[in-house]
Amino acid sequence: MATLTLAVPPAPTSAQRGFTLIELAIVMFIVALLLGGLMLPLSGQQDVRNYGDTQKILAEARDALLGFAMANDRLPCPASSASNGLESPVGGGACTNPYDGFFPAATLGLAPIDTQGYLLDGWGGETTHRVRYAISTANSNAFSTTSGMKTTGITTLAPDLKICNTGVGMTNPGTVTAACAANASLATDAVAVVYSLGKNAGTGGAGTEENHNPNPQSTLAADPAFVNAPQGTAFDDQAIWLSRNTLFNRMVASGRLP
Repeated sequence: MATLTLAVPPAPTSAQRGFTLIELAIVMFIVALLLGGLMLPLSGQQDVRNYGDTQKILAEARDALLGFAMANDRLPCPASSASNGLESPVGGGACTNPYDGFFPAATLGLAPIDTQGYLLDGWGGETTHRVRYAISTANSNAFSTTSGMKTTGITTLAPDLKICNTGVGMTNPGTVTAACAANASLATDAVAVVYSLGKNAGTGGAGTEENHNPNPQSTLAADPAFVNAPQGTAFDDQAIWLSRNTLFNRMVASGRLP
């Protein structure tokens, strides 16, 4: 009688077995580390892009102010929180929010805007990222009143917005006589200021530096002094301003002044 012999397959080699659970866990851990390392540079790149986009938006906003002034013989008033991006009041004059308003994008036809007509900075997507705008009320609102600059005259016009390189040591903050600390002035005769609250718009703004730029966390009343400090953990606002001489130069060139 023949003997039945069963063939026993050879034991699988390590290559045939595949990965064990421990080996898979190690691989997943390494992949997670690599992805995490990539995310940080990508986040930083996005921040740099948003910062650059904001600078461009602010520069375009300042140019739009000059164009408006040459066409209308005045600068527009800031928009209020309820004016849907239109200057307040429409037609200028005594502005309702001279120091703590928004850029009137609906009046000037500028973009990008949110659904309510307010200009957004490069961070975008939230109401806190609306671009802010302030205008001098000097000479009885001459800068926002039609023919006000011409009537007052170049030699008399004295815009009074101040730009400081730090919020530390400011005198009389929260009042109409607010001023920069000694040797901290970047400008003392700005006509207008256009600024963004930066990346931390929704959560920051109550610190020593940012508190002086009207924002949802400010504890000071709006005043004619603004801060444009070096970028860092304590300050990420971005500001640009319209100087007295730049405005006068453009107004003279267009025949609006003297």
